[in-house]
Amino acid sequence: MTVRELYAFMNEKIPPSLSCAWDNDGLMCCPDRDAEVKKVLVALDITAKVAQTAIDGRYDVIVSHHPLIFSPLRAVEPDNHVAKKVIDLLRAGVTAMSFHTRLDAVEGGVNDTLAAELGLEDVVPFGENGETIGRIGALKRPLTLAAFASLVRKVTDAEQILVSDAGRTVSRVAILGGSGSSDVDAAVKAGADTYLTGELKHNCLTDAPECGMNLLAAGHFYTENPVCKRIRELVLEADGTLCVDIVNSNPVTVM
Repeated sequence: MTVRELYAFMNEKIPPSLSCAWDNDGLMCCPDRDAEVKKVLVALDITAKVAQTAIDGRYDVIVSHHPLIFSPLRAVEPDNHVAKKVIDLLRAGVTAMSFHTRLDAVEGGVNDTLAAELGLEDVVPFGENGETIGRIGALKRPLTLAAFASLVRKVTDAEQILVSDAGRTVSRVAILGGSGSSDVDAAVKAGADTYLTGELKHNCLTDAPECGMNLLAAGHFYTENPVCKRIRELVLEADGTLCVDIVNSNPVTVM
């Protein structure tokens, strides 16, 4: 399989048409579209450590969720940390491709993966301003907020969870991996008694009891990282002979 063929397959499974208008994802850097692919590294983020892991491990491609290049590069020179990663990867012959908001929105993507891990049923999309990348569904049986928080910690491996208790039993849950402050109102309108996301603004957390919906912020990385297993499955679906590894890209710890 070539880089060109792998990228075409991933585009078919995760269509660019699902990306938000403000997003930048897809083929981030590519020294040769016709290069053969034997080893693929999957990560949520392409940090400098992940890039070096790919170079040292002689991987041909990195597939990530968060874009390697998000803001436009004004220059490609090593004093810029993003440009340096691009330079290093190109020199080593490593391609990087990222699938961001389209992987949030696609069926079976970031939020469907998290919903499945939590055991939600009858899951449907929800969102704000036509961007229905979130998911909402029902637990098999209602839980206390404390019990649901424990479930979230078990599923995501989150080191800590911020919880704002609106006094509701957890039954109908809205989820949005990553940054979810802008969809709080949409979750309320969708009928959620509880909303789980990665990060929330302070005013969202303090307003939760007044808007009548429990809020949980389990960390941007932790609510999205489960999708790396799904990315690996897709790459192997493209070519089952490939070596596909997942690396933890989170440099943040709780002190």
